[in-house]
Amino acid sequence: MESSGEAVSTLVDHVDPVVDAARAEPFESPERYAEVIEEIRSAAATYYGGSDLAMDDATYDALMARVTATEAAFPEWKAADSPTEVVAAGAAVVGDVVHSSPMLSLDNVFDEDGLRKWAARLDKLLGRPAGGYTVEPKIDGLAIAARYVDGVLTQVATRGDGRAGEDVTGQARRAAGLPERLGEPLTLEVRGEVFMTDDDFAKAQVMRTGTGEPPFAHPRSAAAGTLRAQDRTYDAPLSFLAYSVHGLDLGEPVAHSAAMAHMETLGVTTTTASPVGAVCATVDEIVAAVEVINTKRGSLGYGVDGAVIKADQPADRDAAGSSSRAPRWGVAYKFPADTRTTKLLRIDVQVGRTGVITPVAVLEAVQVGGVTVTSATLHNFGDLVRRNVWPGDTVFVRRAGDVIPEITGAKLDERPADAVAFEPPTHCPRCGGEIDRSQKRWRCTQGRACGARESLAYYAARDSMDIEGLGDKIIDLVVAAGLVTDPADLYDLDVEALVKLDRMGETSAGKLVANIAASTSQPLSRVLTGLGVRMTGRSMSRRLARHFGTMDALTTAGVEDLQQVEGVGPERAVTIHAELVDLAPVITKLRERGVNMAEPGVKEWTPGATEAAEENGTTDGGAPVLPLRKADGKPMTVVVTGSVPGLTRNEGNEAVELLGGKSSGSVSARTDLVVVGDGAGSKADKAESLGVRIMPADRFAELLAAHRAGDAATVAEILAVP
Repeated sequence: MESSGEAVSTLVDHVDPVVDAARAEPFESPERYAEVIEEIRSAAATYYGGSDLAMDDATYDALMARVTATEAAFPEWKAADSPTEVVAAGAAVVGDVVHSSPMLSLDNVFDEDGLRKWAARLDKLLGRPAGGYTVEPKIDGLAIAARYVDGVLTQVATRGDGRAGEDVTGQARRAAGLPERLGEPLTLEVRGEVFMTDDDFAKAQVMRTGTGEPPFAHPRSAAAGTLRAQDRTYDAPLSFLAYSVHGLDLGEPVAHSAAMAHMETLGVTTTTASPVGAVCATVDEIVAAVEVINTKRGSLGYGVDGAVIKADQPADRDAAGSSSRAPRWGVAYKFPADTRTTKLLRIDVQVGRTGVITPVAVLEAVQVGGVTVTSATLHNFGDLVRRNVWPGDTVFVRRAGDVIPEITGAKLDERPADAVAFEPPTHCPRCGGEIDRSQKRWRCTQGRACGARESLAYYAARDSMDIEGLGDKIIDLVVAAGLVTDPADLYDLDVEALVKLDRMGETSAGKLVANIAASTSQPLSRVLTGLGVRMTGRSMSRRLARHFGTMDALTTAGVEDLQQVEGVGPERAVTIHAELVDLAPVITKLRERGVNMAEPGVKEWTPGATEAAEENGTTDGGAPVLPLRKADGKPMTVVVTGSVPGLTRNEGNEAVELLGGKSSGSVSARTDLVVVGDGAGSKADKAESLGVRIMPADRFAELLAAHRAGDAATVAEILAVP
């Protein structure tokens, strides 16, 4: 007979980075919230799938914290399938092996205070102190469920989506610590992590590169790939550590630690019996045990990124119960971001599109936070001096909250005798001009003119002004010939000037001039995107254009006016205002050359228009009623899935906003409309199951065309169709 405590313990089969959002800032808009959820799902897909990590743990944790904070602050934005509620929803390859019970998650804490608060909450739930805890190392491997029948290993499945996984029995049989036959003829299920030790990984790399294949990126992807491999010519080594057992009958309910100790006698290796596993009676003992794991994790021979703390007694687990996604009797203590040492090969200097000059470290490849790192930020030249790092040094590299790794310092006692300090540039490395050193971030005094090639390429890009034919080679030619120094100069180009350039015929020149001229009709949002205003992108450019309506209104707005735009806080408002002042000469030149400076269908903003819009139920600076507006004037939430005839994915989102709606990346009960085109996936099915209105992509394209043509009758007719 199965003990109730052990039955519950099998529900915890992977630690998802869900954090306390008390100190996290909510996102500024539902669009950004939806975008981040998609990013999290994508990152989870690579994580649970075992491929290269798309996002380091710290970044994932930080985003999850902000998602949690956003949902607390704006519950009406919350997606029905939010990652705070659904474990790895859609994140992994789902197999056809249904788990005996869901493989769910543990919540996270990140410091001693968080750990003590968790323990206090558990005691409060129980109405008494817990009867003991286990503290185990958190292994970053691939979660599996292994089934034994009469003591014989019969089936092994990956975690998958938590409810069903892939059958990987063939490869999993080779994992050290997962015996083919138990010491007793028992029928039960063991759950744990398949991973590679440091030695396993070194051997696997030799095997893999020996076949001519590229090396594995990191131990986790190596273990996951090996576990799923069907036709490899080599058998890379794997290891296994169990952290729970389901169906173990010892006559009466026993503590988790006792159950795992019995599994050890049967030949299964466990996290509880690892060199740093511990059974604790008090919170103080837990804190000490966690510190032991943290101190010794570098000498264990395998990757450990935290500790898992669980109530040991089955009665405590039963009494504490679980939330919709995690048990209340367990928690994961996540260690600080991983830090490694490697050699600093050299320091390069990069010049950004706006003239910012930045030192970048080029490193000998090293595994940090689960990814291979070959470069790291040095922030600025002052910071480079402060950190005292020289080419040739052995440096400390970490991946914390930043996507780009950073160097925190050097091992000065290992500095080579022939090492030479890095000399910052005296002139701009790109154009040779003077450098403005008045601020921490150095800039070329030429600003955007220094980065003319990059600025022009950005301006001409498909998501900006979409000037077909103006590629890098042509940009290099016109800049080198002195014909163009900023985007406005493009509109002065003529066939006569272009045919003088290398390999430019009259026909090609004519087409390019025509394409440049055609771009003058692009909406204001595209012009703003093409100008590359700092702290804006496509989405923010569309918001600014919808709010102000015209470039004149935008450039005359003050810092406080800019803050009325969704997602624009004080710092961003100051930056945007300063950028627009800096861009004023270019904007004037563009206007003089006939470039459109208005957003179609949007009324020009005037001081006080925002307040008036709020009073009458409209938004976007008093814009007129649009097809994708609700009866109260607020925008519909619209999801575009699949292809829309004649539009790219970004253009589809732009079209939603042009029609007055808000583009979203996920379908929930609060979605008003889902546009479904060729290649649509699960979002269409979800919309149907939720009863959300669906519009075929071709009808949406017709709606857009009718709106642009001012054909109100056709717009009304299309909207009237259920």
